[in-house]
Amino acid sequence: MSQGRFSGAADPARDPITVEVVRNKLEGIANEMQSTLLHSAFSPIVKEGMDCSAALFTADGQTIAQATAIPIHLATMIPALQAVIARYPVGGMAEGDVYLLNDPYSGGTHLPDITLFIPVFAAGVVVAFSVTTVHHQDVGGMAPGSIPTNATEIYQEGLRIPPLRYIEAGRVNDTLEAMFRCNIRMPDTFLGDLNAQLAACTVGARRLGELCSVYGAVVLTNIFEVLLDRSEAMTRAALRRLPQGTFRYVDYLDNDGVELDRRVRIEVAVTTHDGSIHFDFTGTDAQLRGPLNCVPSGAYAAAYYAVRALTDAQIPTNGGCFRPVTLHLPEGSLVNPRPPAAVNARTATIKRICGAMVSAFADAAPDRVPAAAAGVSVMLAFGGRRVDGSEFILSELVCGGTGAGGQIDGVDCLQTDGTNSMNQPVEALCIDAPIRIRRFGLRADSGGAGRQRGGLGVLREYEFLVDDIRLTFRGERHFTSARGSAGGGGGAMSRATIYRADGRIEIISKCVTTVSRGDRLVLETAGGGGYGSPLERSREAVANDLACRKIGARAAQDTYGLNEGDTR
Repeated sequence: MSQGRFSGAADPARDPITVEVVRNKLEGIANEMQSTLLHSAFSPIVKEGMDCSAALFTADGQTIAQATAIPIHLATMIPALQAVIARYPVGGMAEGDVYLLNDPYSGGTHLPDITLFIPVFAAGVVVAFSVTTVHHQDVGGMAPGSIPTNATEIYQEGLRIPPLRYIEAGRVNDTLEAMFRCNIRMPDTFLGDLNAQLAACTVGARRLGELCSVYGAVVLTNIFEVLLDRSEAMTRAALRRLPQGTFRYVDYLDNDGVELDRRVRIEVAVTTHDGSIHFDFTGTDAQLRGPLNCVPSGAYAAAYYAVRALTDAQIPTNGGCFRPVTLHLPEGSLVNPRPPAAVNARTATIKRICGAMVSAFADAAPDRVPAAAAGVSVMLAFGGRRVDGSEFILSELVCGGTGAGGQIDGVDCLQTDGTNSMNQPVEALCIDAPIRIRRFGLRADSGGAGRQRGGLGVLREYEFLVDDIRLTFRGERHFTSARGSAGGGGGAMSRATIYRADGRIEIISKCVTTVSRGDRLVLETAGGGGYGSPLERSREAVANDLACRKIGARAAQDTYGLNEGDTR
């Protein structure tokens, strides 16, 4: 292994300045990888929606640094890399190898998320992995965009890729690429995004190689272990400062996309004890007919997010933070389904799991836990042909409001917990698809009332400009609201309505349907819960909300008790 110019130093892996310099360098590499992804991608869901992630791992598969990206991706990379290593042992890897997978039952999460891995070598030995995940615009299946809410088995959702060697010693697997082209609706876009992943991973591998040349591989890998152990110790100390005991929370998904009138129960018991935390999902519903099932990698991703949210934000995020975490996921349940259960809508489930895990501490640690967030990432996919006959597929994510805290209002229109993506900018969407955005703004009166008001959802109206556009709509919070805390009100529930050109009106929560020229979709997302009694809200804050049209006159008077001329 390379020695580097620090090889003669007295244990540089224990020097706090060297360790901190390397830590920041590793995080910088991960963020450079993320920037490469965003600037190289072809599809709007990546370059505009930012639905992608990058991270670095040790040779044995522990996260050592991650970009500011999507928590779901970053955590599910862990079992994905373990699956690759299990099939292709590290000792048999060669320089120039590249691996990938997307199969949820082989370490992945859902089929549109493809994870790509490059082993990083020093003197012929693997010392790390450079990894990216991208939500691809389409991977085949029964609906454009590969997120059919009416799927009942994974075979309907798209192309499944087990852990495979995509490039062997620098030589691309042409057979695999030919299979991609035959099974994916827009193969050039798909391969463009895959090459963006390859570019980002190559940047990460190159930068890690440069670090090895400076510090030496032995010193660098020792620093990896120091960083992991330090984050573990800090996380355990933070967990000891949380209330100790078992805390429970129950929440509900609207439906499973197939049985639309049946609510889906999520129950979690969280136990903290002496620097460890355990999440038990006994009581959660059995696996579903529809695609809101969540494989264990998604449940672990939610748990890792919850631990980072409940502990100290100053702790460097790496695999050491996750060592104190254990889960019980009943086999055959919503959070541990048996194949071939459909799973493409698992994001909605992960978000609700994240909220339940954190909200379990709402009563025990009210100073640390806000009211419930809307916890929605409404997914839409549009597919069809433009006026000139060219094909398009476009996906986007639309969020709601966050929950209020004891001292601060909720944030309007923000991705929370396991997601961290963006909606499509109006201009970009209208360029890429024959769709017009007629309205886009904050949804008045959607934030839960309280001394601190919940964050607002949004209103977004789409008008379709050509016939025969295939629309997939995955909504949430249409039947249950985000709960308030300490006497605060719940956030407004979501609404979604299709107004047909012929005058018909359809209320939807999840569907795969066809829309045509002149049809309109009006989407109103949920708000976050409020905190404290609304009558305790300052008169100035109420008057300001009214002036900014965040609440209406009736709510100002009836809910908040604002009298005319009262601005104190």
